[in-house]
Amino acid sequence: MADLALIRHVPLIGGNKTLADVTRDVCRPLETGPTKLWYVSFLAAFSALAIGSVAVAYQIATGVGTWGLNRTVGWAFDITCFVFWVGIGHAGTLISAILFLLRQRWRTSVNRSAEAMTIFAVMCAGIFPIIHTGRPWLAYWLFPYPNFRGPLWVNFRSPLVWDCFAIGTYFTISLVFWYVGLMPDLATVRDRLKSGFRQKLASVMSLGWNGSFRTWHRYESVYLMLAGLATPLVLSVHTIVSWDFATGVIPGWHATIFPPYFVAGAIFSGVAMVLTLLLVARKTMRLEEYITIRHIDVMCKLLLLTSGIVAIAYVTEFFTALYSTNPYEEFAFLNRAFGPMGWTYGIMVSCNVLIPQLLWFKRVRQSPWIIFPITLLVNVGMWFERFVIIVTSLHRDFLPSSWSSYYPTPIEIGMLIGSFGLFFTCFLIFCRILPVIAMAEVKGVLSPAHPSAPDREGTSIPATGSEAALMPSGVRS
Repeated sequence: MADLALIRHVPLIGGNKTLADVTRDVCRPLETGPTKLWYVSFLAAFSALAIGSVAVAYQIATGVGTWGLNRTVGWAFDITCFVFWVGIGHAGTLISAILFLLRQRWRTSVNRSAEAMTIFAVMCAGIFPIIHTGRPWLAYWLFPYPNFRGPLWVNFRSPLVWDCFAIGTYFTISLVFWYVGLMPDLATVRDRLKSGFRQKLASVMSLGWNGSFRTWHRYESVYLMLAGLATPLVLSVHTIVSWDFATGVIPGWHATIFPPYFVAGAIFSGVAMVLTLLLVARKTMRLEEYITIRHIDVMCKLLLLTSGIVAIAYVTEFFTALYSTNPYEEFAFLNRAFGPMGWTYGIMVSCNVLIPQLLWFKRVRQSPWIIFPITLLVNVGMWFERFVIIVTSLHRDFLPSSWSSYYPTPIEIGMLIGSFGLFFTCFLIFCRILPVIAMAEVKGVLSPAHPSAPDREGTSIPATGSEAALMPSGVRS
């Protein structure tokens, strides 16, 4: 109990920061030139994006025959990457919406990056169903809008249409939620810039924000409403994605455990990716006093919790298959673990269940250099989880005469590399043009050691009276 009380009294933001310090530190990367490390990272990410672009262009020009698909394995890298990127985006909504509703104050330093990660991950996910159609220029046919094609409408029983609705809704709500949260910080950037295109753009995007009590009140009401709307999406979107498989009759897919299993796995992989990005941003942008060891420790505990849920799902799947006495289900799971592609199952279990157990130790949770490779391995394991579910359930079907293995082609590998390139390119650009830390929210969790905040000239101005009325409720309290 004494340790718990001590943790609760550790400030979320280190360095005894004042309100002006927060503004200055978060805006510094936007007002100075990029570092060499940023240029190297951007060059690597953009190179990966170029590789993926060439692979996709060649596939569109030639056809889906450039993939390693065959008469048995009809889904492979494209759907694996689609499910993987949808899952990555879930942690952003979890941290931003659900933890906001639960009044978890530690989220303030990580929610902005998590929300941006959601946007970019959903963008990466949305590409793959379009490519999978083979005719991406006709992708608009997926939307059920009034048309002149007579009785030709979308097939509402198709999982592809379900994915279209799920991704469209999730992207729209996440984008609006992210943008609304940015408005106070965009107004701060507007006021710090003297003139130029960036100042005009920030002025337009901040929608005339003036910091009055009335503005803050309406902002908090809208933000709360959007958090309430976004929360069900965490459960619904990946549940719909799981139905892509659960509504089929293929052994290993037709299971009611898929919706909660997919949701837990999505949050698991998303939290790992958030940690990966935050550890990089924390070091390269000198944000150690805002993304503290306490933030990393809490995120690691959340990662450990979701790892346990995923492990229970793995065990439940095997138990259900063996207890059912259905020979096809038994064979599907035994083949998944011990068949010719059993090495993929071994990677999945090792990365998602065994390696995260290191996070039980406090010394590991407070060592960024150990946590970083763990988060990378978790994302490797979660990608292989989707690969195992899809490919190993297909390459050995009901008829042994139609059994066939699967080998990815360079085009598919290039598409996978390109999706990561797109994701990290967008995130690095985001770090250069927008505040990575939510300044308005961080100011609400500052340590009360310094009730006065210096203004731009360095004089001390008490945060009381009319000045306090201009701050959000978290800062005023």
